[in-house]
Amino acid sequence: MHTSAIRSVALVTGVVAIVFVTSASAWVSPSKSRSLEGLSGSRTSVHTSPAGTQVQTSSQDRSAYVEGEVLIKYRPTVGVATRQDLMARLRLQELHTIGGLRVMHAKLPPGQSVEQAMQAFAQDPAIEYVQPNYIYKAMAAPNDPLYGQQWGFRNTAQQVTGGSWTTNNPGIASADMNVESAWDHITDCRAVVVAVVDSGVNYLHQDLAANMWDGGASYPNHGFDFVNSDNDPLPADADGHGTHVAATIAASGNNGIAGSGVCWQARIMAVRVLSASGGTTASVVAGVNFSVTQGARVINMSLGGPVFDQAFSDSITTARDAGVVVVVAAGNDSANNDTTAAYPCNYTHDNLVCVAALDQAFDLAGFSNYGSTTVDVGAPGTNVLSAWAGIHIEEDFSTWTRGGAWTTVDCDPLGLGETTPMLVNPANWCSSGTYANNASDVAYRTYDFTGATAWRTEFFVRAYLETGLDYIDIARKTTGGDPFGPGGTALYSYSNSNALLIYTYTDTTSSCANPNCSFGFRLRTNATNVLRGPGVFWMTTDSLVPGTSATLVINGTSMATPHTAGVAALLMSFNPSYTYADTVAAIKNGGRSVPALANITVTGRAVDAFGSLSYIQAPTGLAAVVQ
Repeated sequence: MHTSAIRSVALVTGVVAIVFVTSASAWVSPSKSRSLEGLSGSRTSVHTSPAGTQVQTSSQDRSAYVEGEVLIKYRPTVGVATRQDLMARLRLQELHTIGGLRVMHAKLPPGQSVEQAMQAFAQDPAIEYVQPNYIYKAMAAPNDPLYGQQWGFRNTAQQVTGGSWTTNNPGIASADMNVESAWDHITDCRAVVVAVVDSGVNYLHQDLAANMWDGGASYPNHGFDFVNSDNDPLPADADGHGTHVAATIAASGNNGIAGSGVCWQARIMAVRVLSASGGTTASVVAGVNFSVTQGARVINMSLGGPVFDQAFSDSITTARDAGVVVVVAAGNDSANNDTTAAYPCNYTHDNLVCVAALDQAFDLAGFSNYGSTTVDVGAPGTNVLSAWAGIHIEEDFSTWTRGGAWTTVDCDPLGLGETTPMLVNPANWCSSGTYANNASDVAYRTYDFTGATAWRTEFFVRAYLETGLDYIDIARKTTGGDPFGPGGTALYSYSNSNALLIYTYTDTTSSCANPNCSFGFRLRTNATNVLRGPGVFWMTTDSLVPGTSATLVINGTSMATPHTAGVAALLMSFNPSYTYADTVAAIKNGGRSVPALANITVTGRAVDAFGSLSYIQAPTGLAAVVQ
């Protein structure tokens, strides 16, 4: 609590003595009170002295003007000699005079405050008004070329290009995190280490390289990989998820590259605990423990599972005991976490903040989990633009070389009413056609992986094949062309009469780091019996490219979580003495009330960076005693 607040009560009450009875926990230290400095809007009042001079004062904190300086405007009838006499009498040092306005910028004598000077000068008939020399700051918005697409930071009802979430794209202007108002006061989070416990981070990405944690000689690559048990947390499987998360928190702002993070400057610790197949208790708990012991104050975990895990819970307890805020995702199953548990969201630790996803109109995203007792706040989680580890391609198969009966169609492979581009054989696969006997039909694409150190492709195959007799083969070729010809490498063969194959192939050899690397499929059949055939869909290809500036627009509560973790880092950097409890309280209570979150989240609020920065928890245990 500000002592100035006590003084104001005493002045208002006059003859009533006010005695505050409080516990230590009810007090807010001066450093915590920094949240209010210069944040509330300035309210200027004009008081008229007996001599008629206007004294302009403001409710802004003293940090909003230059101490020891004032601006003085003389009356029109005052001549040079009178001004000089006044300067000597008041012991002022003239710094600059704006002649056309009759305004002098003056330095006060030692020991005289701005408030004292304004009251003293107000009595002088030569002075029309006196005021502080206020401090103005640039209305902070970064110059990053893709910033205009980051609606979560500034929503102008813009259309997000490449956004796959069509609901509320465009959305509603000002449905955002109010982060630009916070940036007017702080953009630098280097006082706080933020651990991204995820799939690894491309720490060589142009928009992240300057903002990585310095792990010294022990951890020269800014973190640790608990999947491969080495000290290089690059996403070796080209998974860009952790890179996207890290850049939402702390892509370098105002550097003219890609987009911006919540923090323009930061220290991101990369902790790899997930691979393409997920993570384990051992890797996740080790990652959390590493983050805590190496000094992280905020941990972002955009991951989850359905089972209570005691070891995982204990790791969050350890983080709490070290004063660490843990920000986690609510989940993407459109489920009520109050009745269908999702962890770590459903852990009850008071250092944990669980985040739902909001769309561009601040409605709950259709995929987002929720829960009136388990999910704390909402944050932007649809059509979120952020950094990616390298090239990302979502196949529509239009550029593929297709031989035999292979063709491209739009179809509903799972009967869910969701049409998607597919590579099929035969052409009438969607209507239960049949493939040919004695076929050896090849379809492939040549990729440009120049500069890539790894690449990964994932896809689904809906297969209707004569089991053990007819096959869909998968192959690659590092020099391009038909991957089933000379120089190609066979990767996998599959045969099943009615099945769904989910396939991931990862190459970490750099053998395809060139403009001509091909990947493809072959339908190979015998002379008897034919079925519906194979259909390939939902195919994506990613690469890991050191030094890339690549970005991607994606959706998920995984994307809402780092928006919130970034705000936690801003808060702790702005208020160095903030505890985890202070930070969590500011995030929850400083948010914006959102109708879509009422009764389905703990707070009913969306994360608001400026609101949290301005928030001060009300003291408790106060009593007034009249004497």
